[in-house]
Amino acid sequence: MSSPEAVYFHQDRLRVPDGADLYYQVSGDGEPGMVLCDGLGCDGFAWKYLAPYLSRHHRVLRWHYRGHGRSGIPEDRERIGMLYTCDDLERIMDAAGLRQAVLFGHSMGVQVALEFHRRHADRVRGLVLLCGSYGNPLDTFHDSTLLKRMFPTIRRVVERFPEQSARLIHAALSTELAVQLAISLEMNRERIARNDLAPYFEHLARMDPVVFVRTLDSLSEHTAFDHLLHVDVPTLVVAGERDKFTPGWLSRKMAARIPDSELLLIPDGTHTAPLEAPGLVELRVERFLRERLGVATTHGAATSRAGSSPSSA
Repeated sequence: MSSPEAVYFHQDRLRVPDGADLYYQVSGDGEPGMVLCDGLGCDGFAWKYLAPYLSRHHRVLRWHYRGHGRSGIPEDRERIGMLYTCDDLERIMDAAGLRQAVLFGHSMGVQVALEFHRRHADRVRGLVLLCGSYGNPLDTFHDSTLLKRMFPTIRRVVERFPEQSARLIHAALSTELAVQLAISLEMNRERIARNDLAPYFEHLARMDPVVFVRTLDSLSEHTAFDHLLHVDVPTLVVAGERDKFTPGWLSRKMAARIPDSELLLIPDGTHTAPLEAPGLVELRVERFLRERLGVATTHGAATSRAGSSPSSA
């Protein structure tokens, strides 16, 4: 049996002018390049299957936001939020040698990708927006405004008692119970593997809670809804039919507003649909790249964990 073909890999750090030390990695080679933008509190768990799939024939850039994963925190802790994130992405793309790329966003990454297109449209060749909102996510979390009403109090407590908050969060999220509750209440237990979700909790348990609430505050106030009509690149929207974090109707609304966009609805999929139905996502992304961006694809068969057939709208 022949060994798998080696894939180019490089990782590095980029220090930006305000002192933040940003981590990024590049794997694979080939045009167009792909940039993967994480969700809030994530360091790449959602790309477990899609990233290696894409890196077979494309240069794939993965990076960590300020205070996430292996990236540091700026000297001025107020410099957290959407505007800084888009500036960071531009610098990271320069450092990785990507003049233009297809932007993939999961959850918060959808807002990042849309805002980056607003500011740097010439650097975006296409958009793949997975399980995310165009803005103001606290307004629609679980189709309720409860979290929005509670958030000011949560932020005040975290800002006033950061060390105590960190210890409490670490203790709560480091338990197996937290993982199992999330799988039972928020995910599709029939499709998500425990080992696919656990890295998210491991990272979140270590994260600075002040960075988390400040990033979330920025997201809650940001919207790219007004920009959707001006998105002028091929766009694929992917949604989980049972997503409670960013309900599917948001994705339908976003796809309807973005000119000539496409929508993939994952049956019984949740906020972690890229992990629950990787084969469906891979095949649909490959078709999107081939038909909308003219990218010749020779990937062959997709991941065997395909699940049921997707529905489109």
